[in-house]
Amino acid sequence: MTRERVQASETNSGTATDSRPTHRSGRVTSIDALRGLVMFAMIFVNYLAGAGEIVPDGMVHFSDRHPHASGMTFVDVVFPAFLFIVGMSVPFALGARLARGEARWRTLVHILVRTLALLSIGVLMVNGRPDAQRLGWSPKLWQTLMYLAAILAFSVISPPNRPRLPTRPWRILSLTCRVLGLATLVWLAFAWRGGDGERIITLWPFTLRTQWWGILGLIGWAYLVGSIIHLVFGAHRTALLGCLSLLLCLYAADRTGLFHGLWLRSVIGIGDTLGSLPAITVAGMLLASILTSTEAMRPAARIRFAALFMAGTAAGALLLEGLYGISKDRATPSWCLWACAITAATWLVFHVICDMRGEAQDARATARVRGARTVTGALSVAGRNVLLAYLISNVLPSAFDLLGQGWFWGILQSGLTAAILTSAACGVLILGASAGLNRMGFTLRL
Repeated sequence: MTRERVQASETNSGTATDSRPTHRSGRVTSIDALRGLVMFAMIFVNYLAGAGEIVPDGMVHFSDRHPHASGMTFVDVVFPAFLFIVGMSVPFALGARLARGEARWRTLVHILVRTLALLSIGVLMVNGRPDAQRLGWSPKLWQTLMYLAAILAFSVISPPNRPRLPTRPWRILSLTCRVLGLATLVWLAFAWRGGDGERIITLWPFTLRTQWWGILGLIGWAYLVGSIIHLVFGAHRTALLGCLSLLLCLYAADRTGLFHGLWLRSVIGIGDTLGSLPAITVAGMLLASILTSTEAMRPAARIRFAALFMAGTAAGALLLEGLYGISKDRATPSWCLWACAITAATWLVFHVICDMRGEAQDARATARVRGARTVTGALSVAGRNVLLAYLISNVLPSAFDLLGQGWFWGILQSGLTAAILTSAACGVLILGASAGLNRMGFTLRL
């Protein structure tokens, strides 16, 4: 919320001294910092995976080395953590629209358009490289162009901290980039050919090669379900808890065959894609309610709520482990709830360091965490536009392959220490580059 909206909400609630942290820029520093950390982890593990068998079991997806066993590593927390952060961000993003009087149907249109954008990029990404013989030109070039076009398609270019510059030329430049990017994505989608002549999309009869929708596609479905729930129930905690439970029950119902034969099941996974994964997003919305609720919550009350949230989700994960096991690939409820507990614990650390600085009564305590705030401050800057960092992290390997620069993969595979240091450096450099582009006025907006 902006400063004016925070003051208005305090007046409307009749509370002169609301102890909730105020967010003058419309952003919550702890959520941005958590998003930055998760994006760094995502880039790190994706690059580290290129090192192959030298990577120890604890630094790859559990299912990669134990296909049918129950368990998880820290790598298996990265994706659900992002879903959780999406949920924490939804009340602020949609709440700002509703607070300025936007009609709910317009907000719904915004949600649908954003979901469609995520699904589209996800489908293009999950189909990977086309067949070279069928395509007729380099699959590496197709993939590189796809990521570059996605960056252009959702780009917003504005004058970098120069309010006196005319905005019209910048708007024209943004619109030109978006049109060029969207047109290129459409062309690439129709140009794609698989090994047996498959296409990503055909118009008549209409077909869409969705595969499993890809990472961004799964995020899009979870965002859609969570956003609709927010439009209906807002920050009502009891309703959010009920929706969280029902979504997890949807997974159980799907496993028992309740939806067997339903046509929707051939298009999208009901128990996982529409059930357990959106449950993680709704869990993030539930935790964020302590920041968006109109009632005054003191710091101790927020910490107590977060602690109870972590205890509840961890207990649920333990109780459900014997029923479905812990599996990222199957999106089991136990895996979802463990991810919620771990992500909430990480956010709470950032919340204490970042958001409660003005509430600290002990000046010496504030000095003790000054160094930690420097790190979290850098993460929060990096976490403000992570889609750009994510697409850059994907286009670089494609570009290296296209240019025949095999030295990069040679470094990753030269040894575990080199692989870890290179992957970490890539994460820092990519996040730094995206933050630098943001400061220069180049951002991505769905």
